[in-house]
Amino acid sequence: MPSEIPLLGLGTWKIAKDKAQEVVYHAIKELNIRHIDCACDYGNEVEVGRGINQAISEGIVTREELWVTSKLWNTYHRQEHVLPAARKSLQDLGLEYFDLYVIHFPIPLKFVPFEVRYPPEWIHDPTTPNPRIEMDEQAPTHLTWKSMEELVDQGLARRIGVCNFNVQHLMDLLSYARIRPFSNQVELHPYLTQNALVKFCQDRNIHVTAYSPLASNSYIELGGDGGHRLLDEAAVQELARRHGRTPAQIVLRWGVQRGTSIIPKSSNPVHLAENFAILDFTLSEEEMAQVTALNKNLRFNDPGVYCAFMGGAIPIFN
Repeated sequence: MPSEIPLLGLGTWKIAKDKAQEVVYHAIKELNIRHIDCACDYGNEVEVGRGINQAISEGIVTREELWVTSKLWNTYHRQEHVLPAARKSLQDLGLEYFDLYVIHFPIPLKFVPFEVRYPPEWIHDPTTPNPRIEMDEQAPTHLTWKSMEELVDQGLARRIGVCNFNVQHLMDLLSYARIRPFSNQVELHPYLTQNALVKFCQDRNIHVTAYSPLASNSYIELGGDGGHRLLDEAAVQELARRHGRTPAQIVLRWGVQRGTSIIPKSSNPVHLAENFAILDFTLSEEEMAQVTALNKNLRFNDPGVYCAFMGGAIPIFN
């Protein structure tokens, strides 16, 4: 198995089911990508798994050469639901183990059985007259984490970690974790540099993975802020001209040079190739500082905003 998480990975959120197998297979075969980031909530793990296993069956890559991450959804935080949820994702992906399995959000929601709805998403029961999010206040993180540790004990996950955890969440987790979190996956891009959180994690040997590394506008439909265009920033455009690269490549190179893994997503083969062609040039310290200076503390993925449209804001970042 890989000893270290690859810095470049393929994000699979919002890759359509009818394209997911082809996109994943192409990324592995043609672009030499070995890091695939998945989640129950993305609703395409069956198709992503087909792409992975097609590449394995054709001898393009071995399972041990891949790094596959998946995530525990919010409705499965109770101890008794963690193992079945993990096994469900493994079954869908056609795999025997995860390289990394993480808690998707520090947000426990009321359980929804697989046979009722899968993936269950945010709303507890969409068929009611007043469909809304329903929290589970009897699923504390320390008990969820105990079951996450059991996944490692049983060989179902080589490593475990978290997503969307702030410093306070991490301090609490570190106070009782028998198996420390390997990583924290959070929204990171030049508009949201989160320097203090990144340093906190790195100082404690918690790897940081950046999702939405291009300041994705994918959250606009959820109530996110769509009035900003990172790739149009003058500093990014100038660095792209200077290095003969695309603006996206400049931003992604910045992410890698910070020591974080990045998991950009695209279904477009041209964009995929561009996104992953960033290891053959370097930004100077001054250039890195220019990009970092674009920080606006602008968060696109904020359940404190978009969950308000589902009956209850959950301001985990405030």
